[in-house]
Amino acid sequence: MKKMKFIAQKFKMISTCLVVLSVLLLVSCDKSESDSASTVAVLKSPTVITSSSLTSKTASSLGDIGNGVNLQPSYYNNGNCDLGWTLMKQNTKIQTVRIEVEPGQETNAKRWISEAKANGYKVIVSYHKSSVLGSDSASELLAAGTWWKNNYASLGGGFIVNLMNEWGSHNITAASFAAAYNAAITEVRKVYSGSIIIDIPGWGQETAIAACAVKGCATGQTKITDTNIILSAHIYPGAYNQAKGRYMIAADLDDLASSGRACILGEFGSIGGSGADWSGIVDYAKTKGWSIIGWAWAGDGLGMNMITPQFQAFVSGSPKTYTKASYFNTVYDKL
Repeated sequence: MKKMKFIAQKFKMISTCLVVLSVLLLVSCDKSESDSASTVAVLKSPTVITSSSLTSKTASSLGDIGNGVNLQPSYYNNGNCDLGWTLMKQNTKIQTVRIEVEPGQETNAKRWISEAKANGYKVIVSYHKSSVLGSDSASELLAAGTWWKNNYASLGGGFIVNLMNEWGSHNITAASFAAAYNAAITEVRKVYSGSIIIDIPGWGQETAIAACAVKGCATGQTKITDTNIILSAHIYPGAYNQAKGRYMIAADLDDLASSGRACILGEFGSIGGSGADWSGIVDYAKTKGWSIIGWAWAGDGLGMNMITPQFQAFVSGSPKTYTKASYFNTVYDKL
């Protein structure tokens, strides 16, 4: 979700009309954090519509993820969405889709995933519980792991698991982050042996904390024990690295790479606060061979949608027509 010190939540509220799902949790961040957070939260909250140094392995070394775009269809037409494959296939730099799935949308998600694979895309699927984004609740992360155990096979398999979207606040410690992920990963491993994408804490911005959660930065510190993981940062203009006391800079990606694990930018976009050079950071990630995945093909709710109109209702055998939105090239030119 959107970034910076911000408590954002891509709230994708599931009710009719729009809901600002309780604003947010940025509890012990300083004033600039609070300001940025609320800004981004609103920007990424969709309107609900009814009817290095230690060079890390590149993500491509773990399966050639490729660059692509995010889709957030759970909150439109009750999830019964036409995803716009006809237009997407005309824009061949898009190789990968990251699909966010709200629990309760499993039936629709099975179709979304099947269509993405049938159209030749590499698929990442992210468990996305809108009401707990940025949470430090280990029980919520474990619930995500259990959800994967119960649903991976029925969703069709053959995709990369993004265990949970933006779990962990700016304030979580590396040891707590690692301990919670160790428990959740144990559940996922009961049904899935592939690479697991882990969104780093602080809405995808706390690079140093994530690196310490993997390699340990204190004697006897709990570390993430599974080595077949991919660390995912989320980059926006308001991206804030609280551990460093400043907005994110390109060198933060070197910190993440020092973990020795594969790394990607699981989200990036041009809206939401200010202070971080989002464009320069994305370019730097590409020089490191990282896959980058833009926010968003559709489903953002406000300004960061590559296509227009928003997701339309799915009708089998009658694909909907979409056109490029003014924001399209902001993402596509980076891929």
